[in-house]
Amino acid sequence: MRDWLAVRADATPTATALRAFGPIETDQSYAELDDRVETLAGRLAGAGVGVDDAVAVCADTRPGYVAVVHAAQRLGAALVPINTRLTPTEIERQLGRVAPSVVVCERDTEAAVGAATDADVLSLDESGDAKPLSDVSPRQFDLPEWELDEPLAVLFTSGTTGDPKGVLLTLGNVLASATASAFRLGLRGNDCWHVPLAMYHMGGLAPVYRSVLYGTALSIQRGFDPETTREALAGASAVSLVPTMLERLLDSGPIPSLRFVLLGGAPCPPPLLRRAQRRDVPVAPTYGMTETASQIATARPEAARSNPNSVGHPLMFAEVSIVDEAGVPRETGETGEIVVSGPMVTPGYLDADTAERFISSGMRTGDRGYRDESGRVYVTGRADETILTGGENVDPTEVASVLRSHPGVGDCAVVGLPDDEWGERVAALVVPADDADPSTAALEAHCRDRLAGYKSPRTIGFVADLPRTASGTVDRSAVADRLADDGA
Repeated sequence: MRDWLAVRADATPTATALRAFGPIETDQSYAELDDRVETLAGRLAGAGVGVDDAVAVCADTRPGYVAVVHAAQRLGAALVPINTRLTPTEIERQLGRVAPSVVVCERDTEAAVGAATDADVLSLDESGDAKPLSDVSPRQFDLPEWELDEPLAVLFTSGTTGDPKGVLLTLGNVLASATASAFRLGLRGNDCWHVPLAMYHMGGLAPVYRSVLYGTALSIQRGFDPETTREALAGASAVSLVPTMLERLLDSGPIPSLRFVLLGGAPCPPPLLRRAQRRDVPVAPTYGMTETASQIATARPEAARSNPNSVGHPLMFAEVSIVDEAGVPRETGETGEIVVSGPMVTPGYLDADTAERFISSGMRTGDRGYRDESGRVYVTGRADETILTGGENVDPTEVASVLRSHPGVGDCAVVGLPDDEWGERVAALVVPADDADPSTAALEAHCRDRLAGYKSPRTIGFVADLPRTASGTVDRSAVADRLADDGA
């Protein structure tokens, strides 16, 4: 099949693709977006991008990002979003895994990208040191025919090994996810989905693909700000948020009428859900992950009122089971690890062993939960030690490895502590090296140079020895208790 934007522009050329907001001064039709993407695809082709290549993007949410998403598909290339909050070292590791033909950046990220790669770096901005995309002469290119099993995107997500995995998502994965989401949440011709989330996460990227499939409008916002978001929602019918964003939005004042708020990225505390419901804000709690191209289970707003602790029933095509540590199915109501299968589930990771994640019933999610008699899904926590802070996954072993590289650190343990604003915050209990007395400030600076800001410990404590279990492993509960007792 052709790229989705080409099909949509042919079917409904005058329909609104991008709603006027922020840098978009007037509504843009699908025909106008298609023209822009055609030119951009020609420029990327002129830079050497072709079928089966990778196009990496390190930029915040903006109209140019939307155009790059569709231009990559038009060329038959895989999109590789890169988190703008990563350090050059982290970016270098990820780019080394995909060997992109070009890396698209912006003025704010060109320094980090330039320090991380020898690949061609092209900027969405005309000012700065990187070569602007607009300076590349367009070249004619062949139109590829997409198959459902071909890679559409690779998104990196923190795993449990300290080395972020590249999640391979096929055209069929994203199509199945978009279809199932529409079945659950409904679809109206005048819908407009507002996106204040970063497009290097699936929560921000999914609506870019979905709006084209649905033939509906998209409005975008560079970074979340409660006042700006409320202004944007006056022209929208739906929005994707994480719980921290919803709480700040509720604090900021009246929220325009919406069809739904798709709330994911972290568990929604029932008090926050009830607060939104009292304000007639239609929250649809959802559970999903990068490996499933977004949603797995979603509760419609009316269902969330009667079952505030549940994330709803599995979406169409998503098969959810609960298993024990040996992979044996648990009974209804019994807690175990959540396993999911279906056409939205990734075929595997890029350049990584996936055998341990896939069993006969599907993919192990690393999350714990259960299902009730009606089939609703409840998520109770993580099966592994991943810290979830502000919608971002943090692998504690990665943080601990960075801390141990400081000459003043003999050993350490990293855990997540409850946080009213972020859900969890990264905390570290440090054993100083012999004859060393590292300061909190020194360790914080050491981490800032080597880790994205959200991964760096917000709380650091010091002990002579780490608490351990009878078998000699670090007692993570005791570590968390000690950090909390210290006033964390």
